[in-house]
Amino acid sequence: MRKRLSSLIGIALLLLLACSTLFAAETATQELVVLHTNDTHGHPLKFTDNMIDGVGGLPARATLVKQIRATHPNVLLLDAGDFNTGRPESNFFKAEPDLKGMAYLEYDAIALGNHEFDHSFDLLKKQINSIKPPFISANVKTKDGKYLNHPYIIKQFKGFKVAIFGLTTKETETISNPEVLKYVTIEDEVAVAQKLVPELRKKADIVIALVHLGIYEDAEKGSKRLAKYVPDIDLIVDGHSHTKLDEPIYVNNVPIVQAYQWGIYLGKGVLTISNKKVTGFTWEAIPINVRNQVTNADGTKELKYLTQEIPEDPALLALLQPYAERVNEELSKVIGEAEDIFPQQDVRKKETAIGNLVADATLWGVRHLNVDFAIQNSGGIRTSLPAGPITKRHIYEVCPFDNSLVVVSLKGTDVQALFDFIATIPQGKGGFPQVSEGVKFTINYNTGKCENILINGQPIDPNRTYRIATNSFTASGGDGYEMFKNATDKYDSSLFMRDVIIEYIINYGGKLKPELKGRIEIIGEKQAFNAPVFMPKAA
Repeated sequence: MRKRLSSLIGIALLLLLACSTLFAAETATQELVVLHTNDTHGHPLKFTDNMIDGVGGLPARATLVKQIRATHPNVLLLDAGDFNTGRPESNFFKAEPDLKGMAYLEYDAIALGNHEFDHSFDLLKKQINSIKPPFISANVKTKDGKYLNHPYIIKQFKGFKVAIFGLTTKETETISNPEVLKYVTIEDEVAVAQKLVPELRKKADIVIALVHLGIYEDAEKGSKRLAKYVPDIDLIVDGHSHTKLDEPIYVNNVPIVQAYQWGIYLGKGVLTISNKKVTGFTWEAIPINVRNQVTNADGTKELKYLTQEIPEDPALLALLQPYAERVNEELSKVIGEAEDIFPQQDVRKKETAIGNLVADATLWGVRHLNVDFAIQNSGGIRTSLPAGPITKRHIYEVCPFDNSLVVVSLKGTDVQALFDFIATIPQGKGGFPQVSEGVKFTINYNTGKCENILINGQPIDPNRTYRIATNSFTASGGDGYEMFKNATDKYDSSLFMRDVIIEYIINYGGKLKPELKGRIEIIGEKQAFNAPVFMPKAA
């Protein structure tokens, strides 16, 4: 009897100990590390950014992610969309290396960005089905009402569950490939979230929104609007606007984070969880081999990493490097033929045939967005286009910078300010403009004014809003175009200018004839210096 009683007491004590251990495990403070990227835009390998080589890339990101996973038990790796459309080692292979790299890193979820709709519907479905990490979007459905992919996922961690749901900007309907959009519908982001989040609260302890909406000043746009009207979200991981943050943005006590662009940074958020509820949050953007030039005490200059150098994962590097090697072969392909040379030497002084080519291609690249005209800074046109066969490499030499095609909306008064500024630019400066069809004006250096300005045959209307296409450098105020900072709306297509020009040439049959169109008339002169001339390489 005593032995039996002793056994029962022992069993009871063991059960009590097990229950208390389980209770302690569930009530103890825990951490969930949320690693995230967004708008990586076809940058699978390290690249040159701000004239510094070796920035970013999936192999270095893989090393960093492995280091963090080794020191934290609860880690999510998320991407907020737009892995498509970027550098040639991605573009030429329809983002195949990007997707292989993301699969290697074992992403937990990837939101659908607007650039996932850039190509064909068949390619979109192929990309969705090509890798294990699920693509998520709760507001994108096929025409028959089914989800295009997954609306959300649930991840089980020791002691708590996390729901991650996706949203895609409804703006996709007007800025992406219309042929793809024939197959899908995109519902209002907030309306979908308002219905979905209460359901997810019943299934999980923590709710994270992985969205491609954008961060804007306007609280009625993008992820700020989501947080404003759906406050029962623990964290919003955002993309689309390529926003560089130093700290989270809070709306309704909901933190919103975004990790800039191109994989230059890895976002790292740490959620503190007590009793299955979020009780704290910290966040940082970790630079991936970003360096700054510093001046030493002896006056010498050197590049120093913002953090320690991150080595590249050798296995992933070996997997991706062949794509870069194949790009060299791809760039040798002939895309057209020039009847005569498109000279670059006067591009900073007057209208030129090569300037017209670049500006017209810019306008064509956003032909579905009701753009009024395109303008390019001549400093971005770096060499002549030789007569004879035109290869992709020639276009990469004409426009070597990683400038993307951007559309901005400006009030008529700001458009007038743009032309007033043009009249002050000395000939020879990189800010001298080249413009597309639809624009004619006179630069009168004697009066210091732009005169006879016509946009699609009409004078500037100060009360109208104009849509203007340009490159990302100029759109950000580069070369003195400060008025672009007043844009009421800004859309970065993430299409590199050189790739748009290539597609433009192919679309028009490849036959090019250098022509002046009488778009810019010059009266007088305002010389600054002899602009550099970059002679074309042999075809």
